[in-house]
Amino acid sequence: MASLRVAMSGCLLAVAVVGAALPAAAQTAPPTIEQVIDTATALETFRAVALSPDGGRVAWVEAIRDKDGRPSQRGAIFVAGLAASGLSSPVQVTARVPVQAAPGSPETPGSPEIAESEIAWSPDGRRLAFVSDAAGGEEQLFVADFGPAGPRPVTRQVTRLHGHLSGPQFSPDGRSVAFLYIEGRKGQAGPLQATARDAGVVGEHVEEQRLAVVDITNSSDANVRILSPADLYVYEYDWTPDGRSFALTAAHGSGDDNWYVAELYTLSAASSGGAGSLRSIWKPAITTQIANPRVSPDGRSVALIGGIMSDEGSTGGDVYLVPLTPASAGAAGEAKNLTPGRAASPAWLGWTSASRLLVVELADQDTALTALDLPSGKPTVLWHGPESLTLDSRSLGVSLGRDGRTSAAIRHDFGHPPEVWAGPIGAWKQVSRSNARFTPAWGEARSLHWTTDAGNVQGWLLAPPRTEPGRRYPVAVVVHGGPASAHHAGWPTTAGVLASQGYYVFLPNPRGSYGQGEAFTLGNVKDFGYGDLKDILAGVEAVVHSGASVDPGKVALYGWSYGGYMAMWAVTQTDRFRAVVAGAGIVNWQSYYGQNRIDQWMIPYFGASVYADPLIYARSSPITFITRTKSPTLVLQGERDAEVPAPQAYEFWHALKTLGVPTE
Repeated sequence: MASLRVAMSGCLLAVAVVGAALPAAAQTAPPTIEQVIDTATALETFRAVALSPDGGRVAWVEAIRDKDGRPSQRGAIFVAGLAASGLSSPVQVTARVPVQAAPGSPETPGSPEIAESEIAWSPDGRRLAFVSDAAGGEEQLFVADFGPAGPRPVTRQVTRLHGHLSGPQFSPDGRSVAFLYIEGRKGQAGPLQATARDAGVVGEHVEEQRLAVVDITNSSDANVRILSPADLYVYEYDWTPDGRSFALTAAHGSGDDNWYVAELYTLSAASSGGAGSLRSIWKPAITTQIANPRVSPDGRSVALIGGIMSDEGSTGGDVYLVPLTPASAGAAGEAKNLTPGRAASPAWLGWTSASRLLVVELADQDTALTALDLPSGKPTVLWHGPESLTLDSRSLGVSLGRDGRTSAAIRHDFGHPPEVWAGPIGAWKQVSRSNARFTPAWGEARSLHWTTDAGNVQGWLLAPPRTEPGRRYPVAVVVHGGPASAHHAGWPTTAGVLASQGYYVFLPNPRGSYGQGEAFTLGNVKDFGYGDLKDILAGVEAVVHSGASVDPGKVALYGWSYGGYMAMWAVTQTDRFRAVVAGAGIVNWQSYYGQNRIDQWMIPYFGASVYADPLIYARSSPITFITRTKSPTLVLQGERDAEVPAPQAYEFWHALKTLGVPTE
């Protein structure tokens, strides 16, 4: 039971804390759990960054502090100038009642009751579109005009809608702003959000996200046009260079579930909400989800990322090029794979010219910026390093200037907290200094490699903040979610908390992860739990023989979502782990198929529905082998989780209680 208490402490920290850092003055002694919680919640959170096309300004979304001085779930927008003479001081886009700012943070003249997000620059860099709920608590689209009079812009509201707005993009002529709109919805959409409780007659209420456009030169209240059909959920889109149409990824039916079968469409900007001008130009294979559509500067093709993906927003795969106009009328286009067989996972792309793409990808341990020359797809690595460049809190990417060489991103690694950086690729300059007072509460991070039948496998080993000669330290293995995801070099959250408490923390990227190419990511298809656990166990042995001062007899396992499944699976397959924490895990794939609300994701991984091939699901279900379990296990679960419903946690916990295995 001692091991169980250790696991519980680490897991509860992981849930309660969004980061682990301590001010430098507190580093003289090992941090207590209370110190980690108190200081980590003060870390500034960056949620988006956007560089103006001319490279003259950078905007970002930063968390607003609540009454206790900690970042809240709400956000404010800041803008800084990037003149050749140096950086200007950041200012908030809209001015309201001042609230207390942290030392070193930009002035925050905003109310904690206001949320601003979803930023996009106009082509001339003089206007910034954003979403705010400042108008009566409902989300609306605003435009900030930056004139010559001063740094603070004049802001005006351009929509009066009732629902959820996201993804604004200016038209090429700067006269209109397109955006995504879910009528009647309050708050964020997507399967990662808490689901509403069922009541009365149970049935699926489908909320469709539609593409809309607003003319910002027209002051009329009726200046919003809904373009896409009422039965289509639009996920992402991009304008064509002439402003007459869009390329978009979309699917009919439930947006959460059908992202996995989305197609690439074109849609006229003159559409009136019907299906007449909607045309599918690529329907991917069942194991290929698509994301990040970008129309070429000459308007002839669309580049996008396609691959097996388990969560919308966690992007990886290969880069595809699809003709915008098919060879024959009414025919779907043929997609060309520009990156077949490369040992990397593209996560974002943008055009630098009509014959060149810039790709941000995870390549083994590094984030890399790679140029692809067309039509050959020949890669040239422009920059790479063991750190993260993100556009928001989770997605790798950069905001690219018109010159194709200047960019901005949220930059961080194991030793440096997130900040906004901008400038020429590889020569970025730090723009924000909101987290300057934080230093790591953990030790050195090392990249480890080992070999299995899947080939090269990579992971990270994060050390405690200090070690004593001759002493051996316990190991906490943290399995990432997904499975199509990866641990990459960045300011740690769960891992940082555990390392601060005296653990070596091992972060493996087994088959099914990003970073080694699409064949590696496909490595756990029809094989959940078998090859991926083999890779993790081989990685644990690599840690034991790495020279680190670890105790091979004290190894614990923690995971959430796919990692939670791996935790539930591991205890039925091995006694290697002294204690296990399973968060939002899956114990029974057969019952899970009928309980979750995104069952489309399972067919690419299992090859068929559970009704067509129940045995392939049973083969990888922990419940099939549950009587083998001996390891003490803590089970954590969100009550209103639609991706991994609570009955899965109850079924696992009930089995362990019945079998006499220590569990809570």
